[in-house]
Amino acid sequence: MILKEVTILNKQGLHARPATALVNTAAKFKSEIFICRDGKKVNGKSILGLLVLAAEYRSKLLIEADGSDEKEAIAALEQLVLDHFGMGAGS
Repeated sequence: MILKEVTILNKQGLHARPATALVNTAAKFKSEIFICRDGKKVNGKSILGLLVLAAEYRSKLLIEADGSDEKEAIAALEQLVLDHFGMGAGS
């Protein structure tokens, strides 16, 4: 199992479009993926779970991956967050 803390960088936080991008990326991996915030732990492959986290700008999230491709999953998800979920730095 690998854990990685990331910070939400896009100004609107983790709303529907970035959550969808995160779910689509997580779904590419066989590993179990969970996202944690403020004591809540949700399935990283569930859009509704991610939206429940209500993660706003500069929120800290903990990404947890466990499985055969956990390193690749963590790297891809971290890069997605750093890239503002593909929405551009002004988002």
